[in-house]
Amino acid sequence: MITTLHIKNIGIIDDLIIDLNKGLNVLTGETGAGKTLIVDSLNIIAGGRFSKDMIRKGQNVSFVELCLYLPNNSNSIDGNIIVSREINNSGKNLCKINGRLVTVNELKNFMKNIIDIHGQNDNQTLMDTESHTKYLDKFIGEKILTDYEQYINLYNTYKELNEKLKNNYGDEREKQRRLDLLEYQYKEIKSASLKIGEDEKLEEKRKIIMNSEKVAQSLNTVTNNLEGTVIDVVNDSIRALEKIENVDERYAQKLIELKNIYYEVQELSRDVSDMQEDTYFDEQERNEIETRLDTIYSLKRKYGNTIEEILQYKEELEKEINMIENLDEENRRIKNNIEKISKEMDIICKKITLERKENSKVLNEMINRELSELEMKNAKFNAKVIEDNEFNINGKSHVEFLISTNIGEEEKKLNKIASGGEMSRIMLAIKTVLSNIDEVPVLVFDEIDTGISGKAANSVGIKLRKISQNHQVLIVTHLATIAAKGEHNYYIYKEVNDNKTNTKVKLLNEEETIKEIARIASGEVTQIAISHAKELREKYVA
Repeated sequence: MITTLHIKNIGIIDDLIIDLNKGLNVLTGETGAGKTLIVDSLNIIAGGRFSKDMIRKGQNVSFVELCLYLPNNSNSIDGNIIVSREINNSGKNLCKINGRLVTVNELKNFMKNIIDIHGQNDNQTLMDTESHTKYLDKFIGEKILTDYEQYINLYNTYKELNEKLKNNYGDEREKQRRLDLLEYQYKEIKSASLKIGEDEKLEEKRKIIMNSEKVAQSLNTVTNNLEGTVIDVVNDSIRALEKIENVDERYAQKLIELKNIYYEVQELSRDVSDMQEDTYFDEQERNEIETRLDTIYSLKRKYGNTIEEILQYKEELEKEINMIENLDEENRRIKNNIEKISKEMDIICKKITLERKENSKVLNEMINRELSELEMKNAKFNAKVIEDNEFNINGKSHVEFLISTNIGEEEKKLNKIASGGEMSRIMLAIKTVLSNIDEVPVLVFDEIDTGISGKAANSVGIKLRKISQNHQVLIVTHLATIAAKGEHNYYIYKEVNDNKTNTKVKLLNEEETIKEIARIASGEVTQIAISHAKELREKYVA
Protein backbone atom coordinates (compact mmCIF):
# COMPACT_ATOMS: atom_id res chain seq x y z
CA MET A 1 0.00 0.00 0.00
CA ILE A 2 0.96 3.67 -0.35
CA THR A 3 1.71 5.16 3.04
CA THR A 4 2.80 8.64 1.89
CA LEU A 5 2.56 10.58 -1.37
CA HIS A 6 4.80 13.62 -1.77
CA ILE A 7 4.30 16.00 -4.74
CA LYS A 8 6.27 19.15 -5.60
CA ASN A 9 5.82 21.70 -8.38
CA ILE A 10 3.15 20.01 -10.49
CA GLY A 11 0.45 22.33 -11.80
CA ILE A 12 -0.91 24.35 -8.89
CA ILE A 13 0.63 21.93 -6.39
CA ASP A 14 3.52 23.62 -4.61
CA ASP A 15 4.58 21.09 -1.97
CA LEU A 16 1.96 18.54 -0.94
CA ILE A 17 2.23 15.54 1.37
CA ILE A 18 -0.66 13.07 1.72
CA ASP A 19 -0.61 10.24 4.26
CA LEU A 20 -2.85 7.48 2.90
CA ASN A 21 -4.45 4.52 4.65
CA LYS A 22 -5.65 0.98 4.05
CA GLY A 23 -9.05 0.39 2.52
CA LEU A 24 -11.11 2.95 0.59
CA ASN A 25 -9.55 6.43 0.39
CA VAL A 26 -11.95 8.99 -1.10
CA LEU A 27 -10.73 12.29 -2.56
CA THR A 28 -13.31 15.04 -2.99
CA GLY A 29 -13.19 18.79 -3.47
CA GLU A 30 -14.34 21.58 -5.73
CA THR A 31 -13.57 21.58 -9.46
CA GLY A 32 -10.07 22.80 -10.21
CA ALA A 33 -8.75 22.19 -6.69
CA GLY A 34 -6.12 19.72 -7.94
CA LYS A 35 -7.70 16.28 -7.51
CA THR A 36 -6.80 15.21 -11.04
CA LEU A 37 -3.26 16.53 -10.53
CA ILE A 38 -2.88 14.06 -7.68
CA VAL A 39 -3.91 11.21 -9.96
CA ASP A 40 -1.60 12.57 -12.68
CA SER A 41 1.24 12.55 -10.16
CA LEU A 42 0.52 8.90 -9.37
CA ASN A 43 0.63 8.19 -13.10
CA ILE A 44 4.00 9.96 -13.32
CA ILE A 45 5.51 7.93 -10.48
CA ALA A 46 4.12 4.81 -12.17
CA GLY A 47 6.33 5.54 -15.19
CA GLY A 48 3.72 7.35 -17.28
CA ARG A 49 4.32 10.18 -19.70
CA PHE A 50 5.11 13.64 -18.46
CA SER A 51 4.59 17.01 -20.16
CA LYS A 52 6.88 19.93 -19.34
CA ASP A 53 3.74 22.06 -19.19
CA MET A 54 2.88 20.28 -15.94
CA ILE A 55 5.84 21.86 -14.11
CA ARG A 56 4.64 24.63 -11.81
CA LYS A 57 5.09 28.12 -13.27
CA GLY A 58 8.38 29.68 -12.21
CA GLN A 59 9.95 26.33 -11.24
CA ASN A 60 12.55 24.25 -13.07
CA VAL A 61 12.00 20.86 -11.45
CA SER A 62 8.99 18.76 -10.46
CA PHE A 63 9.15 15.85 -8.02
CA VAL A 64 6.94 12.92 -7.01
CA GLU A 65 7.79 10.48 -4.23
CA LEU A 66 5.96 7.46 -2.85
CA CYS A 67 6.53 5.62 0.38
CA LEU A 68 5.24 2.08 -0.06
CA TYR A 69 4.74 -0.74 2.39
CA LEU A 70 4.97 -4.12 0.66
CA PRO A 71 5.53 -6.80 3.31
CA ASN A 72 6.02 -9.58 0.75
CA ASN A 73 8.63 -7.75 -1.31
CA SER A 74 12.08 -9.30 -0.95
CA ASN A 75 13.85 -6.17 -2.20
CA SER A 76 12.70 -3.95 0.64
CA ILE A 77 13.74 -3.48 4.24
CA ASP A 78 10.86 -4.43 6.55
CA GLY A 79 8.61 -4.09 3.48
CA ASN A 80 9.29 -0.35 3.11
CA ILE A 81 10.16 1.01 -0.33
CA ILE A 82 10.72 4.62 -1.41
CA VAL A 83 10.18 5.41 -5.08
CA SER A 84 10.86 8.84 -6.58
CA ARG A 85 10.92 10.58 -9.94
CA GLU A 86 12.35 14.02 -10.59
CA ILE A 87 11.85 15.78 -13.93
CA ASN A 88 13.35 19.12 -14.97
CA ASN A 89 12.11 21.46 -17.69
CA SER A 90 14.68 20.08 -20.14
CA GLY A 91 12.85 16.75 -19.95
CA LYS A 92 15.60 14.94 -18.04
CA ASN A 93 14.39 12.23 -15.63
CA LEU A 94 15.94 11.09 -12.37
CA CYS A 95 14.21 7.93 -11.13
CA LYS A 96 15.10 6.03 -7.96
CA ILE A 97 13.90 2.91 -6.18
CA ASN A 98 15.18 2.77 -2.58
CA GLY A 99 17.93 5.20 -3.55
CA ARG A 100 19.07 3.19 -6.58
CA LEU A 101 19.01 5.00 -9.90
CA VAL A 102 16.80 3.32 -12.50
CA THR A 103 15.53 4.14 -15.98
CA VAL A 104 11.94 5.26 -16.62
CA ASN A 105 11.27 1.88 -18.22
CA GLU A 106 12.61 0.04 -15.15
CA LEU A 107 10.43 2.24 -12.95
CA LYS A 108 7.40 1.46 -15.10
CA ASN A 109 8.04 -2.29 -14.99
CA PHE A 110 8.42 -2.17 -11.21
CA MET A 111 5.33 -0.05 -10.57
CA LYS A 112 2.99 -1.95 -12.90
CA ASN A 113 2.85 -4.70 -10.28
CA ILE A 114 2.03 -2.21 -7.53
CA ILE A 115 -0.46 0.31 -8.87
CA ASP A 116 -3.31 0.27 -11.40
CA ILE A 117 -4.71 3.64 -12.46
CA HIS A 118 -8.15 3.65 -14.05
CA GLY A 119 -9.37 6.80 -15.74
CA GLN A 120 -8.70 8.86 -18.82
CA ASN A 121 -5.05 7.77 -18.79
CA ASP A 122 -4.90 4.15 -17.73
CA ASN A 123 -1.86 2.25 -16.59
CA GLN A 124 -3.15 -1.17 -15.78
CA THR A 125 -2.38 -4.84 -16.11
CA LEU A 126 -5.93 -5.63 -17.23
CA MET A 127 -5.22 -3.69 -20.45
CA ASP A 128 -2.33 -6.04 -21.17
CA THR A 129 -3.65 -9.02 -23.16
CA GLU A 130 -0.70 -11.12 -22.02
CA SER A 131 -2.10 -11.07 -18.46
CA HIS A 132 -5.63 -12.18 -19.38
CA THR A 133 -4.80 -15.89 -19.47
CA LYS A 134 -3.18 -15.62 -16.07
CA TYR A 135 -6.28 -13.89 -14.65
CA LEU A 136 -8.65 -16.62 -15.86
CA ASP A 137 -6.34 -19.38 -14.61
CA LYS A 138 -6.21 -17.78 -11.17
CA PHE A 139 -9.97 -17.47 -11.22
CA ILE A 140 -10.26 -21.20 -11.99
CA GLY A 141 -7.97 -21.99 -9.10
CA GLU A 142 -5.95 -24.95 -7.87
CA LYS A 143 -7.12 -27.55 -10.40
CA ILE A 144 -5.85 -25.77 -13.48
CA LEU A 145 -2.77 -24.48 -11.68
CA THR A 146 -1.78 -28.07 -10.90
CA ASP A 147 -2.26 -29.07 -14.54
CA TYR A 148 -0.43 -25.95 -15.69
CA GLU A 149 2.51 -26.63 -13.37
CA GLN A 150 2.79 -30.13 -14.83
CA TYR A 151 2.56 -28.68 -18.34
CA ILE A 152 5.15 -25.96 -17.79
CA ASN A 153 7.69 -28.50 -16.51
CA LEU A 154 7.21 -30.53 -19.68
CA TYR A 155 7.21 -27.36 -21.80
CA ASN A 156 10.58 -26.27 -20.42
CA THR A 157 12.03 -29.69 -21.25
CA TYR A 158 10.37 -29.51 -24.67
CA LYS A 159 12.02 -26.14 -25.37
CA GLU A 160 15.42 -27.38 -24.19
CA LEU A 161 15.22 -30.46 -26.43
CA ASN A 162 14.18 -28.39 -29.44
CA GLU A 163 16.98 -25.94 -28.79
CA LYS A 164 19.44 -28.81 -28.55
CA LEU A 165 18.06 -30.31 -31.75
CA LYS A 166 18.41 -26.97 -33.47
CA ASN A 167 22.01 -26.66 -32.32
CA ASN A 168 22.56 -30.24 -33.51
CA TYR A 169 21.09 -29.40 -36.92
CA GLY A 170 18.17 -31.69 -36.21
CA ASP A 171 16.14 -30.17 -39.01
CA GLU A 172 17.17 -32.16 -42.09
CA ARG A 173 16.88 -29.24 -44.51
CA GLU A 174 18.78 -26.93 -42.18
CA LYS A 175 21.38 -29.63 -41.62
CA GLN A 176 21.88 -30.13 -45.38
CA ARG A 177 22.07 -26.39 -45.99
CA ARG A 178 24.72 -26.09 -43.31
CA LEU A 179 26.69 -29.08 -44.63
CA ASP A 180 26.60 -27.73 -48.17
CA LEU A 181 27.94 -24.40 -46.97
CA LEU A 182 30.69 -25.94 -44.82
CA GLU A 183 31.79 -28.35 -47.56
CA TYR A 184 31.85 -25.55 -50.14
CA GLN A 185 34.04 -23.42 -47.86
CA TYR A 186 36.30 -26.35 -47.04
CA LYS A 187 36.79 -27.29 -50.70
CA GLU A 188 37.42 -23.67 -51.65
CA ILE A 189 40.21 -23.33 -49.10
CA LYS A 190 41.64 -26.79 -49.75
CA SER A 191 41.76 -26.33 -53.52
CA ALA A 192 43.82 -23.16 -53.05
CA SER A 193 46.72 -25.20 -51.53
CA LEU A 194 47.87 -22.25 -49.48
CA LYS A 195 51.38 -22.09 -48.07
CA ILE A 196 52.32 -19.93 -45.14
CA GLY A 197 54.36 -16.90 -46.27
CA GLU A 198 53.63 -17.31 -49.99
CA ASP A 199 51.62 -14.11 -50.13
CA GLU A 200 54.62 -12.10 -48.95
CA LYS A 201 56.94 -13.72 -51.51
CA LEU A 202 54.43 -13.13 -54.30
CA GLU A 203 54.11 -9.49 -53.30
CA GLU A 204 57.89 -9.09 -53.56
CA LYS A 205 57.96 -10.74 -56.99
CA ARG A 206 55.04 -8.66 -58.16
CA LYS A 207 56.83 -5.49 -57.04
CA ILE A 208 59.96 -6.41 -58.96
CA ILE A 209 58.07 -7.31 -62.13
CA MET A 210 56.01 -4.13 -61.99
CA ASN A 211 59.25 -2.09 -61.73
CA SER A 212 61.41 -4.24 -64.05
CA GLU A 213 61.73 -1.69 -66.86
CA LYS A 214 62.85 1.06 -64.53
CA VAL A 215 65.25 -1.32 -62.74
CA ALA A 216 66.74 -2.50 -66.06
CA GLN A 217 67.38 1.06 -67.26
CA SER A 218 69.05 2.08 -64.00
CA LEU A 219 71.25 -1.03 -63.79
CA ASN A 220 72.25 -0.59 -67.44
CA THR A 221 73.39 2.95 -66.74
CA VAL A 222 75.43 1.76 -63.73
CA THR A 223 77.01 -1.07 -65.76
CA ASN A 224 77.94 1.21 -68.66
CA ASN A 225 79.52 3.73 -66.33
CA LEU A 226 81.44 1.14 -64.34
CA GLU A 227 82.66 -0.90 -67.30
CA GLY A 228 83.47 2.17 -69.40
CA THR A 229 84.38 5.51 -67.96
CA VAL A 230 85.09 4.56 -64.35
CA ILE A 231 87.32 1.52 -65.00
CA ASP A 232 89.22 3.31 -67.81
CA VAL A 233 89.87 6.35 -65.65
CA VAL A 234 91.04 4.24 -62.71
CA ASN A 235 93.24 2.12 -65.05
CA ASP A 236 94.90 5.24 -66.51
CA SER A 237 95.49 6.54 -63.03
CA ILE A 238 97.20 3.26 -62.04
CA ARG A 239 99.55 3.49 -65.06
CA ALA A 240 100.49 7.04 -64.09
CA LEU A 241 101.31 6.13 -60.46
CA GLU A 242 103.37 3.08 -61.53
CA LYS A 243 105.82 5.49 -63.23
CA ILE A 244 106.52 7.35 -59.98
CA GLU A 245 106.02 4.69 -57.30
CA ASN A 246 109.79 4.48 -56.68
CA VAL A 247 110.16 8.20 -56.26
CA ASP A 248 108.35 8.38 -52.95
CA GLU A 249 106.85 5.84 -50.58
CA ARG A 250 103.66 7.83 -50.50
CA TYR A 251 103.09 7.35 -54.24
CA ALA A 252 103.58 3.62 -53.82
CA GLN A 253 100.96 3.52 -51.03
CA LYS A 254 98.43 5.42 -53.14
CA LEU A 255 99.08 3.03 -56.01
CA ILE A 256 98.13 0.11 -53.76
CA GLU A 257 94.93 1.88 -52.68
CA LEU A 258 94.00 2.73 -56.27
CA LYS A 259 94.55 -0.87 -57.39
CA ASN A 260 92.19 -2.00 -54.55
CA ILE A 261 89.60 0.44 -55.83
CA TYR A 262 90.09 -0.96 -59.34
CA TYR A 263 89.42 -4.51 -58.16
CA GLU A 264 86.37 -3.37 -56.13
CA VAL A 265 84.91 -1.51 -59.09
CA GLN A 266 85.42 -4.59 -61.27
CA GLU A 267 83.65 -6.73 -58.62
CA LEU A 268 80.82 -4.22 -58.34
CA SER A 269 80.50 -4.11 -62.12
CA ARG A 270 80.18 -7.92 -62.29
CA ASP A 271 77.50 -7.91 -59.49
CA VAL A 272 75.45 -5.23 -61.21
CA SER A 273 75.80 -7.09 -64.50
CA ASP A 274 74.48 -10.24 -62.83
CA MET A 275 71.53 -8.25 -61.42
CA GLN A 276 70.86 -6.91 -64.87
CA GLU A 277 70.70 -10.44 -66.27
CA ASP A 278 68.20 -11.40 -63.51
CA THR A 279 65.96 -8.47 -64.39
CA TYR A 280 63.27 -9.37 -66.89
CA PHE A 281 59.59 -8.72 -67.64
CA ASP A 282 57.36 -11.72 -68.25
CA GLU A 283 53.72 -10.79 -68.93
CA GLN A 284 52.51 -14.36 -68.36
CA GLU A 285 54.28 -14.68 -65.02
CA ARG A 286 52.88 -11.33 -63.90
CA ASN A 287 49.34 -12.49 -64.75
CA GLU A 288 49.88 -15.72 -62.85
CA ILE A 289 51.08 -13.80 -59.79
CA GLU A 290 48.11 -11.39 -59.98
CA THR A 291 45.66 -14.29 -60.26
CA ARG A 292 47.21 -16.10 -57.31
CA LEU A 293 47.20 -12.98 -55.15
CA ASP A 294 43.54 -12.33 -56.08
CA THR A 295 42.70 -15.86 -54.91
CA ILE A 296 44.53 -15.32 -51.62
CA TYR A 297 42.90 -11.90 -51.04
CA SER A 298 39.45 -13.37 -51.75
CA LEU A 299 40.01 -16.12 -49.17
CA LYS A 300 41.26 -13.55 -46.67
CA ARG A 301 38.07 -11.49 -47.06
CA LYS A 302 35.96 -14.58 -46.33
CA TYR A 303 37.90 -16.64 -43.84
CA GLY A 304 40.68 -14.73 -42.08
CA ASN A 305 43.13 -11.86 -42.18
CA THR A 306 46.17 -14.07 -42.73
CA ILE A 307 46.95 -17.40 -44.38
CA GLU A 308 47.51 -18.85 -40.91
CA GLU A 309 43.95 -17.83 -39.90
CA ILE A 310 42.49 -19.25 -43.11
CA LEU A 311 44.17 -22.61 -42.54
CA GLN A 312 42.98 -22.61 -38.93
CA TYR A 313 39.43 -21.97 -40.15
CA LYS A 314 39.81 -24.89 -42.57
CA GLU A 315 40.60 -27.18 -39.63
CA GLU A 316 37.51 -25.91 -37.79
CA LEU A 317 35.37 -26.56 -40.86
CA GLU A 318 36.63 -30.11 -41.05
CA LYS A 319 35.79 -30.72 -37.38
CA GLU A 320 32.25 -29.31 -37.73
CA ILE A 321 31.59 -31.34 -40.87
CA ASN A 322 32.64 -34.51 -39.07
CA MET A 323 30.50 -33.58 -36.03
CA ILE A 324 27.34 -32.96 -38.11
CA GLU A 325 27.78 -36.17 -40.06
CA ASN A 326 27.91 -38.12 -36.80
CA LEU A 327 24.88 -36.49 -35.09
CA ASP A 328 22.16 -38.56 -36.69
CA GLU A 329 21.88 -41.10 -33.88
CA GLU A 330 21.71 -38.49 -31.13
CA ASN A 331 19.15 -36.43 -33.07
CA ARG A 332 16.95 -39.49 -33.53
CA ARG A 333 16.96 -39.97 -29.76
CA ILE A 334 16.10 -36.29 -29.15
CA LYS A 335 13.26 -36.40 -31.69
CA ASN A 336 11.81 -39.48 -30.02
CA ASN A 337 11.86 -37.67 -26.65
CA ILE A 338 10.21 -34.60 -28.18
CA GLU A 339 7.48 -36.75 -29.70
CA LYS A 340 6.86 -38.50 -26.39
CA ILE A 341 6.71 -35.22 -24.42
CA SER A 342 4.48 -33.62 -27.08
CA LYS A 343 1.89 -36.37 -26.62
CA GLU A 344 1.89 -35.82 -22.85
CA MET A 345 1.63 -32.06 -23.34
CA ASP A 346 -1.25 -32.46 -25.79
CA ILE A 347 -3.27 -34.40 -23.23
CA ILE A 348 -2.67 -31.76 -20.53
CA CYS A 349 -3.37 -28.89 -22.95
CA LYS A 350 -6.74 -30.36 -23.86
CA LYS A 351 -7.64 -30.50 -20.16
CA ILE A 352 -6.44 -26.92 -19.61
CA THR A 353 -8.31 -25.59 -22.65
CA LEU A 354 -11.50 -27.39 -21.56
CA GLU A 355 -11.16 -25.93 -18.04
CA ARG A 356 -10.67 -22.46 -19.49
CA LYS A 357 -13.67 -22.71 -21.78
CA GLU A 358 -15.97 -24.00 -19.04
CA ASN A 359 -14.85 -21.47 -16.43
CA SER A 360 -14.74 -18.54 -18.83
CA LYS A 361 -18.52 -18.91 -19.07
CA VAL A 362 -18.77 -18.60 -15.29
CA LEU A 363 -16.46 -15.60 -15.25
CA ASN A 364 -18.37 -13.95 -18.09
CA GLU A 365 -21.67 -14.42 -16.28
CA MET A 366 -20.32 -12.93 -13.04
CA ILE A 367 -18.72 -9.91 -14.73
CA ASN A 368 -21.77 -9.25 -16.90
CA ARG A 369 -23.90 -9.31 -13.76
CA GLU A 370 -21.60 -6.70 -12.24
CA LEU A 371 -21.82 -4.59 -15.40
CA SER A 372 -25.60 -4.74 -15.30
CA GLU A 373 -25.59 -3.44 -11.72
CA LEU A 374 -23.32 -0.63 -12.90
CA GLU A 375 -26.01 0.48 -15.38
CA MET A 376 -24.26 -1.14 -18.34
CA LYS A 377 -27.09 -3.58 -19.01
CA ASN A 378 -26.35 -3.87 -22.73
CA ALA A 379 -22.65 -4.55 -22.25
CA LYS A 380 -21.39 -8.07 -22.81
CA PHE A 381 -18.01 -9.12 -21.48
CA ASN A 382 -16.31 -12.18 -22.94
CA ALA A 383 -13.17 -13.86 -21.65
CA LYS A 384 -12.61 -15.53 -24.99
CA VAL A 385 -10.53 -18.72 -25.07
CA ILE A 386 -8.57 -18.94 -28.32
CA GLU A 387 -6.95 -22.22 -29.33
CA ASP A 388 -3.40 -22.11 -30.70
CA ASN A 389 -1.67 -24.39 -33.19
CA GLU A 390 1.66 -24.49 -31.40
CA PHE A 391 2.73 -25.09 -27.82
CA ASN A 392 3.48 -21.85 -25.96
CA ILE A 393 3.86 -20.59 -22.41
CA ASN A 394 0.08 -20.80 -21.89
CA GLY A 395 -0.39 -24.27 -23.38
CA LYS A 396 -2.22 -24.50 -26.69
CA SER A 397 -4.76 -21.81 -25.90
CA HIS A 398 -4.79 -18.26 -24.58
CA VAL A 399 -7.39 -15.80 -23.30
CA GLU A 400 -8.37 -12.35 -24.51
CA PHE A 401 -10.78 -10.08 -22.64
CA LEU A 402 -13.30 -8.67 -25.13
CA ILE A 403 -16.38 -6.52 -24.67
CA SER A 404 -19.33 -5.14 -26.58
CA THR A 405 -20.81 -2.08 -24.87
CA ASN A 406 -23.97 -1.82 -26.97
CA ILE A 407 -26.41 -4.25 -28.57
CA GLY A 408 -25.41 -5.12 -32.11
CA GLU A 409 -21.78 -3.96 -31.75
CA GLU A 410 -18.86 -6.28 -32.38
CA GLU A 411 -16.67 -7.42 -29.52
CA LYS A 412 -13.55 -5.30 -29.06
CA LYS A 413 -10.42 -5.59 -27.00
CA LEU A 414 -10.53 -3.62 -23.74
CA ASN A 415 -7.98 -1.08 -24.95
CA LYS A 416 -10.24 -0.22 -27.90
CA ILE A 417 -13.03 1.13 -25.66
CA ALA A 418 -13.11 4.92 -26.17
CA SER A 419 -15.15 6.20 -23.22
CA GLY A 420 -13.20 6.78 -20.03
CA GLY A 421 -16.36 6.42 -17.93
CA GLU A 422 -17.25 3.12 -19.58
CA MET A 423 -13.72 1.87 -19.24
CA SER A 424 -13.62 2.69 -15.54
CA ARG A 425 -16.87 0.83 -14.87
CA ILE A 426 -15.72 -2.15 -16.93
CA MET A 427 -12.50 -2.23 -14.95
CA LEU A 428 -14.47 -1.94 -11.71
CA ALA A 429 -16.72 -4.87 -12.66
CA ILE A 430 -13.72 -7.03 -13.56
CA LYS A 431 -11.82 -5.99 -10.44
CA THR A 432 -14.85 -6.77 -8.27
CA VAL A 433 -15.00 -10.34 -9.53
CA LEU A 434 -11.22 -10.84 -9.59
CA SER A 435 -10.39 -8.85 -6.44
CA ASN A 436 -9.43 -11.96 -4.49
CA ILE A 437 -6.88 -13.08 -7.09
CA ASP A 438 -5.57 -9.71 -8.33
CA GLU A 439 -2.10 -9.23 -6.83
CA VAL A 440 -1.73 -5.51 -7.67
CA PRO A 441 -2.13 -3.91 -4.22
CA VAL A 442 -3.11 -0.33 -5.12
CA LEU A 443 -6.05 0.65 -7.35
CA VAL A 444 -6.76 4.24 -8.36
CA PHE A 445 -10.07 5.31 -9.95
CA ASP A 446 -10.34 8.80 -11.42
CA GLU A 447 -13.80 10.19 -12.26
CA ILE A 448 -15.29 6.69 -12.24
CA ASP A 449 -18.69 8.24 -11.49
CA THR A 450 -18.84 10.18 -14.78
CA GLY A 451 -22.29 9.85 -16.32
CA ILE A 452 -23.86 7.75 -13.53
CA SER A 453 -26.11 8.45 -10.59
CA GLY A 454 -28.71 6.84 -8.38
CA LYS A 455 -28.67 3.07 -8.31
CA ALA A 456 -25.56 2.77 -10.51
CA ALA A 457 -23.63 5.13 -8.24
CA ASN A 458 -24.66 3.13 -5.21
CA SER A 459 -23.48 -0.08 -6.91
CA VAL A 460 -20.16 1.55 -7.76
CA GLY A 461 -19.68 2.52 -4.12
CA ILE A 462 -20.55 -0.96 -2.86
CA LYS A 463 -18.12 -2.56 -5.29
CA LEU A 464 -15.36 -0.15 -4.32
CA ARG A 465 -15.84 -1.07 -0.68
CA LYS A 466 -15.72 -4.75 -1.58
CA ILE A 467 -12.51 -4.33 -3.56
CA SER A 468 -10.95 -2.29 -0.75
CA GLN A 469 -11.09 -5.33 1.51
CA ASN A 470 -8.18 -6.82 -0.46
CA HIS A 471 -6.62 -3.68 -1.97
CA GLN A 472 -5.83 -0.13 -1.11
CA VAL A 473 -8.27 1.94 -3.20
CA LEU A 474 -8.03 5.65 -4.06
CA ILE A 475 -10.98 7.27 -5.80
CA VAL A 476 -11.67 10.79 -6.99
CA THR A 477 -15.43 11.33 -6.95
CA HIS A 478 -18.14 13.98 -7.25
CA LEU A 479 -20.96 11.76 -5.96
CA ALA A 480 -22.19 11.86 -2.37
CA THR A 481 -23.30 8.23 -2.58
CA ILE A 482 -19.74 7.09 -3.31
CA ALA A 483 -18.09 9.54 -0.92
CA ALA A 484 -20.34 8.21 1.87
CA LYS A 485 -18.73 4.80 1.55
CA GLY A 486 -15.21 6.07 2.15
CA GLU A 487 -13.22 4.70 5.05
CA HIS A 488 -10.84 7.67 4.84
CA ASN A 489 -12.11 10.89 3.25
CA TYR A 490 -9.76 13.62 2.04
CA TYR A 491 -10.80 17.13 1.09
CA ILE A 492 -8.77 18.78 -1.69
CA TYR A 493 -8.95 22.57 -1.78
CA LYS A 494 -7.08 25.66 -2.98
CA GLU A 495 -5.43 28.49 -1.05
CA VAL A 496 -4.03 31.72 -2.41
CA ASN A 497 -0.88 33.04 -0.74
CA ASP A 498 1.36 35.80 -2.11
CA ASN A 499 -0.68 35.84 -5.33
CA LYS A 500 0.00 32.14 -5.87
CA THR A 501 -2.58 29.35 -5.87
CA ASN A 502 -1.66 26.23 -3.92
CA THR A 503 -3.41 22.88 -3.62
CA LYS A 504 -3.98 21.68 -0.06
CA VAL A 505 -5.34 18.43 1.37
CA LYS A 506 -7.03 17.60 4.64
CA LEU A 507 -7.93 14.22 6.13
CA LEU A 508 -11.48 14.69 7.41
CA ASN A 509 -12.81 13.47 10.71
CA GLU A 510 -16.32 11.99 10.87
CA GLU A 511 -18.08 15.31 11.43
CA GLU A 512 -16.16 16.95 8.60
CA THR A 513 -16.86 13.97 6.35
CA ILE A 514 -20.62 14.36 6.96
CA LYS A 515 -20.42 18.05 6.01
CA GLU A 516 -18.44 17.27 2.84
CA ILE A 517 -20.99 14.62 1.80
CA ALA A 518 -23.73 17.19 2.40
CA ARG A 519 -21.88 19.78 0.29
CA ILE A 520 -21.45 17.32 -2.58
CA ALA A 521 -25.10 16.22 -2.41
CA SER A 522 -26.77 19.64 -2.36
CA GLY A 523 -24.12 22.22 -3.15
CA GLU A 524 -24.39 23.78 0.31
CA VAL A 525 -24.29 22.51 3.87
CA THR A 526 -27.81 22.74 5.27
CA GLN A 527 -29.47 20.79 8.07
CA ILE A 528 -31.50 18.84 5.53
CA ALA A 529 -28.30 18.05 3.55
CA ILE A 530 -26.49 17.01 6.74
CA SER A 531 -29.41 14.78 7.71
CA HIS A 532 -29.28 13.13 4.28
CA ALA A 533 -25.52 12.77 4.51
CA LYS A 534 -25.80 11.07 7.89
CA GLU A 535 -28.38 8.70 6.47
CA LEU A 536 -26.06 7.78 3.57
CA ARG A 537 -23.18 7.35 5.95
CA GLU A 538 -25.05 5.19 8.43
CA LYS A 539 -26.72 3.09 5.77
CA TYR A 540 -23.60 2.12 3.83
CA VAL A 541 -20.71 2.42 6.25
CA ALA A 542 -21.99 1.35 9.61
